[in-house]
Amino acid sequence: MPQIPSAALSDARIIAAYVIFLASYLVFALGKFPGFKIDRPGAAIIGAVAMVAARVVAPAQALHFIDFSTTVLLFSMMLIVGNLHLVGFFEWIAEVVLRRLRPARLLPAVIFTSGIFSAFFVNDIVCLVMVPFVLNITRRMKLPPLPYLLAVATASNIGSVATITGNPQNMLIGSFSGIRYRDFLWHLGPVALIGLFLDWAVLHWVYGAAEAKSADIEKPIPLPPLDLSRLSKPVIVVAAVVTGFFMGAPPAMMAALGAAVLLITRTLDPHKLYEEVDWGLLVFFVGLFLIVGGAENAGIVRNLLDVAEHWNLQHVAVFTIAVGVLSNIVSNVPAVMLLKSLVPGFSNPHTAWLVLAMASTLAGNLTITGSVANIIVVESARPDVHVSFWDYFRAGAPITAATLLVGWAWLAWIR
Repeated sequence: MPQIPSAALSDARIIAAYVIFLASYLVFALGKFPGFKIDRPGAAIIGAVAMVAARVVAPAQALHFIDFSTTVLLFSMMLIVGNLHLVGFFEWIAEVVLRRLRPARLLPAVIFTSGIFSAFFVNDIVCLVMVPFVLNITRRMKLPPLPYLLAVATASNIGSVATITGNPQNMLIGSFSGIRYRDFLWHLGPVALIGLFLDWAVLHWVYGAAEAKSADIEKPIPLPPLDLSRLSKPVIVVAAVVTGFFMGAPPAMMAALGAAVLLITRTLDPHKLYEEVDWGLLVFFVGLFLIVGGAENAGIVRNLLDVAEHWNLQHVAVFTIAVGVLSNIVSNVPAVMLLKSLVPGFSNPHTAWLVLAMASTLAGNLTITGSVANIIVVESARPDVHVSFWDYFRAGAPITAATLLVGWAWLAWIR
């Protein structure tokens, strides 16, 4: 990728790059710019335009900084999962899982259903699907919905760590690292599986009394009627896409082919499918590529490399903590976007990429604002349920600590 050497930039442009970079990441940390209604995607757009306008990034260079493989994979997976959502695939799976389940096992069922969904599909969309489903079930069974909503949020984060397609930051890491889908799953799948059991243990410990109330209810869980005739094509396409992932096909190309096939339809209105796409997240990614590209041109990333050497970030435990802290300060996607430039310089970049994926994802369970999935659950549950910072943190903190410890120990041992 052609880059403008920092020595070729004037002092004014280097200062401008620092101001743009710090202002953008301030918004990523706070969620908005103080005094303005500027959200994270807006800040990414403004920052990207400012980098080009200040000539920190040359216009001809801008396209080189955007990783189209990551963008195509994210967009294609949104189309695929959106199609599955519209035809009722997730409700059908939930019916298969929950139809004959004893209500006392609802909590682990929600955890493992959310986690397994999120392992293969984008976890943000899984949360959008699962929250109304959980609210409906708990309402009809007269159960407190809070522990089950927390189960959706935390399990979707934990499950998504398993594969490249589990969440946006993993897609980014998969694209830049070149790690194959099977290799990624082999290293991080066990972390996700153990993490889901830890999630169950912590939520049962924190909300055991609420869960126990369901033990005396033996009536079947009410579920809506489903039209299975609409599911055949999407299920076949998804099976083919996932098979292609395991066979080593480029994830972006495989997902794009699957999305293209699903767009060939006589029954599904494509405009409804486009509404399932998180356009703000796509814009956020593109803007971040240019902001970080400008930071590379201005030498900001090189300075971070010096800090990495001073703090011994190449040690698995230290890097795990550093990624976890940074992910909770600026959110996981901006953290990964920044740190992706450091990892290739590590002595063992393969393990470092996996640690980056593991820690940035699992750290998202610490607070409500730790990941987009958490925010989706909290906002989707309103006005039925109010989830406070403390409601989430009292379960999220031990879940985060336990899963990060498991992830660090596993990757330190398996490498």
